[in-house]
Amino acid sequence: MTLRYAVAACQTDFPCPRTREEIASRVDRMLEIIDAAVLGYEPFFPVRLVVFPEFAHAAPVYPSAAELREKLAVPIPNEHTERYEARARKLGVYIQTGTFLEVDPRWPGAVFNTTCLIGPEGILSRYRKVNPWIPWEVHASPHDLEGYEDEPFPVAETPIGRLGAAICYDWLFPEAIRQLAANGAEVLLRVSAYMDPWGATPPMDWWTVVNRARALENMAYVAASNQGASLRNYAPFSWPGGSMVVDYDGRILSQADPGPGEKIVVAEIDLGALRAARQERRGHNPLAHLRTEVYPLYTRRFYPLGSYTGARDPAGDRTPEDIERQIRRGLSNAGERTERVP
Repeated sequence: MTLRYAVAACQTDFPCPRTREEIASRVDRMLEIIDAAVLGYEPFFPVRLVVFPEFAHAAPVYPSAAELREKLAVPIPNEHTERYEARARKLGVYIQTGTFLEVDPRWPGAVFNTTCLIGPEGILSRYRKVNPWIPWEVHASPHDLEGYEDEPFPVAETPIGRLGAAICYDWLFPEAIRQLAANGAEVLLRVSAYMDPWGATPPMDWWTVVNRARALENMAYVAASNQGASLRNYAPFSWPGGSMVVDYDGRILSQADPGPGEKIVVAEIDLGALRAARQERRGHNPLAHLRTEVYPLYTRRFYPLGSYTGARDPAGDRTPEDIERQIRRGLSNAGERTERVP
């Protein structure tokens, strides 16, 4: 067990692929970034964990799940995860991949937005985004698939601690990250494509605020990798980057300057200090002080009918087909654009 090591939160800046054949070139560059993080920082930090952003392999640039399946989605495992496995074995590191658009024959018609934790042992966990960014994202949530039995919030036991990941919009739901902590996560990995203006600078620095809040409320490290693509590459949004590492008291240990571009930020993880704080701290210990039975909020289901306040979803009782029609109407009104990018 390695109790003290470094994590590298890495940003990418690629044009959106239009076909799955373009994914290999993105993997080529991310393998180079892994080498740079591990070998370049070796005199200063033993980098054992590398995290990449959402949409690093492919983004939902088409407005329907059917088109994503036809042109961009891939099964997991695949040739790309095999390349990550080989690099993880060579360098002795763990890689939280950027997201794939994933197909699974068990769920015909569905597309998942998926990130994998890959180590020298192979694929250790596969996280599928539970909270798609409605209305733009048309990939499926495991929550919405009848009979879905895989653990929606997997946590991997590794020699560098218990690692759990969630994707972008998931982090605006404290319940999602708390469930990772309840499942044992010590290091929380945020694989994200968070656009302006909700980035790393005031007055709407949601990215920074949320990362720090999730760290301190779950007494866990957070390594958060954000998309660093320029407006030219990932229109119609610009992407603020600002990737960071936060400790279990909410302190920012390292952060990339806000703005697009490839970047690597590195900071140390001290599992010994984290475990001692969780076990010994009497004050400001939310995990020890959580009174679960006083919160009956989730004893009944709300989605997709409305919310606990009684307010109705403005889009009604949404289905994937409803969402696709809404997006298509927006594209039609946008004039010449026939393809959607995130």
